[in-house]
This record gives sequence, structure tokens and C-alpha cells, in this order.
Amino acid sequence: MKKLFLLVFSLTIAVDSFSAFESTYKPLKSEKVLFINGNILDGEGNELLDTDLLIGNGKIIALGKGISIDDKDVKIIDAKNKWITPGIIDIHSHMGVYPAPSVRTSSDGNEATSPVTAEVWAEHSIWVQDPQYALALKGGITTFHVLPGSANLIGGRGVTVKNLQRNTIQSMKYPDAKHSLKMACGENPKRVYGNRGQAPSTRMGNFAGYRKAWIEAENYLNKLEAYDSKSDEEKMVESPPKRDLQLDTLSDVLKDEILVHIHCYRAEEMALMIDVAKEFNYKITAFHHGVEAYKIADLLADNGICGALWADWWGFKHEAYDMVQANIAIVDQARDGKGCAIVHSDDERGIQRLNQEAAKARAAGNKAGYDISKARAMNWITSNPAKAAGIYDETGSLVAGKNADVVLWSGDPFSVYSLAEQVFIDGALAFNRNTGFGPVSDFDVGIVDPREDRVND
Repeated sequence: MKKLFLLVFSLTIAVDSFSAFESTYKPLKSEKVLFINGNILDGEGNELLDTDLLIGNGKIIALGKGISIDDKDVKIIDAKNKWITPGIIDIHSHMGVYPAPSVRTSSDGNEATSPVTAEVWAEHSIWVQDPQYALALKGGITTFHVLPGSANLIGGRGVTVKNLQRNTIQSMKYPDAKHSLKMACGENPKRVYGNRGQAPSTRMGNFAGYRKAWIEAENYLNKLEAYDSKSDEEKMVESPPKRDLQLDTLSDVLKDEILVHIHCYRAEEMALMIDVAKEFNYKITAFHHGVEAYKIADLLADNGICGALWADWWGFKHEAYDMVQANIAIVDQARDGKGCAIVHSDDERGIQRLNQEAAKARAAGNKAGYDISKARAMNWITSNPAKAAGIYDETGSLVAGKNADVVLWSGDPFSVYSLAEQVFIDGALAFNRNTGFGPVSDFDVGIVDPREDRVND
């Protein structure tokens, strides 16, 4: 019996030590680079003019005036009259799950077969050859967070991805970044399932569905914890609770191991979702789209919830009518500037110009009477989305010790005339507009006719 116990125990250890679909990301070989005389928006709310930036070994080494280094291998880039920012992070992307070309066979973002599909993972749908990655890179995007769609009350897990095209999704996953849980309120789930004559067909049906799912998750977690508390001898004669993929995800939320991101437009629904989270003791990281976020900006700030928002897109459906263009600025300035505002894309075109979207949101805020600097607005597309993705300690701002995710712009990044000239990911050059260096997809060279264009030996 003792030998049997040892065997069972060793097998348990082996299973527990395996992390399914874990990141195998390895950065490109970096170089030591000194940017001199640049204008820097550091992602921490600071504007540093005529300043140097030193990167090496994949990290930010130093910022300051007159940095000198006695190293013949250092590459020097004169950034005079140019601007330097952290790499841009898009917190709401569907790239890879809705790739280009847009065809039904590759439309994999919504598992719209049940109101609750917490068991699905967006990364299992991502097409790693999506040519949209390269276009986003040219817009300064170094990291993006891929979410399932919004057809369901609970749509599944999202994943944070490095913008380097690789052959597997595991090799693109941001190391140690938490998964997210995508939830959706409002019109989408009630329309999808109400049109089928099933629940939910109303907003009250939506909320009943969330609460039912979380009750099941609580019961599942209680059973797991009760089993884990048993002695080794008891575990030998009692089977563990049957594993459930859906409840695995939801219980991990309750254990604070997964971040919660919610598609929600109306103010009263966001307030209700906050109450649901309090009822079941989990934290909401961000509300996405939130065209009425300005109405409850103080409530969001009080609860430490980010608003991931469009600059000026609204009115395309009934729940998206009541918008103000200062929405992002109002969320940002709530409680004396303690709000967390994010400019997101939700669009394969918008992700290519998030700097311009942030510029529009800043202009609208200043027109409404807020005094929002360029340095503050830069936080909306760098450090704040990094916080919402749970990766702020590693990226999102130009701080010594953080990953060297850096964009060199031809001019003011908030100008429509400025372009990302060079993009570095973990200190390695990923894109250079001046030389044409960057990822190339098969779709950039056209479609091959297998009968006529195949190379024969």
C-alpha cells in the first residue's frame, strides 16, 4: 500500500508541475543602443526634451541628459527633433481570431453556442500568420491583448501576445502574463440567444446568467478546497472532484489568478456588474467600450477599474448612443486624476493608429476644459493598458529595468504626419521604416497558383 501511495503521489506531482499551453517566448537577439537628443514621453506622465535613452540586454538601462558610454559595440541613433515612447499596447484586440483575409472559415472569435463558454481560450483560435500583426507593428504596437468576441455572457479566456510573428502561439505569448476572462453585457448576448428563443433574452436574464455561473463556480471551488484540505490517507480512498474546464476558468477568477475584462456600454449596467463582482468577491480589471463611462467615472476610480474606450466611435447601435467625446478625459480625470483611462482599438484598422486615436481623445478633453498633457495622454496607450493586462512591472513605460519596448517616431507621436520609424521589442529591432526591415507575410507577395507557380526542382 505504501508503494502504491508513493506512485500516486509522484504522478500527482508530475501532473501539477505541467502548465498547459505555457509560453515558450524567447526574445530576439538584442543590441545595445543609445538614443541621443530625443524628446521622450516615458509612459509615466513625464515629457523629457533633448534627452538620451540607453537600452541593452533587452532592458531599459538609463534615461537622462548627456549619457556617455565607453563601449565600441553600442549603436548610436541621433533622435534630434524626433520622439521616443514606450511600445504601444492594445488592450482590446481580435487579431488572429478574426484574421485577414476576412473569411468565414477563419472567423473564430465567438463560440456562440451557449451563453457561458468560459472553457474556451482565444489563443486556441489565433492564426499566427495573420498579416495584420505586421501592420500593427508599423503603428508602434509591441504588445496586444486578444479577447474572444462578445456574443456570450462569459465568452472565454483572453491572452496577451508579443507582436512578433512566430510559428506557434506559445512562442508569442507574453511570459507569465495572466489570462483574462471576457464577459459581455447588454444587447449582444440577449440578442444572440433571445433570437433563438432561449435565455437570456433580456438584461435581467443576462444578470441571472452571470450569477448562476458564479454560484456554480463557488460550489466547484469549495469542493476543490475541501478535497485539498484532506490528508494524504483520505485522498487515497476518495476521488477528487471531477474536472470541469468551464468551472476551472471561473474558479481561477475567484482565486484572483485571471483578470476580468467586460464588454459594457451603459452606465447602469457597469454599476450592476460591479455589484455582481462584489457579491462573488472578484475584481473587475477593465470595462471595454463603455460609451457611458463618463457618467460613473468616480465609481470606476473608486473601485480601481480602468475604462478601455474608443476615442470617438459611437451611435452604431442603441446602447451606444449616449456618448460624449470627452469620455476618455473624464474617466482619466476622475477623483483628481486617479482614474485609469485606456484608448483601445477593437479594430484591425484602429490598432494601426492608436497614437492618433489618443490624440483625438486628448483634443476632445482639452476642448471640454481639461488640461491634459501629451505625457498624460501617452499613458492611455502604454502604461495604463500594461496595468490592465497585468504586465506593468515589465513593460508600458521607459523605466530602468523594464523591457526595452521602444518606438522611435519621426515627429510628435500625436501628429497625423508622424510615423513610427523604428520599433524595438525587448531591445531587438523589429521594424525599421527607413530600410524596409520587418516581418513579411505570404499575403504581401500575392497568392501562388499551385499549378503554375510552384517551383520545380
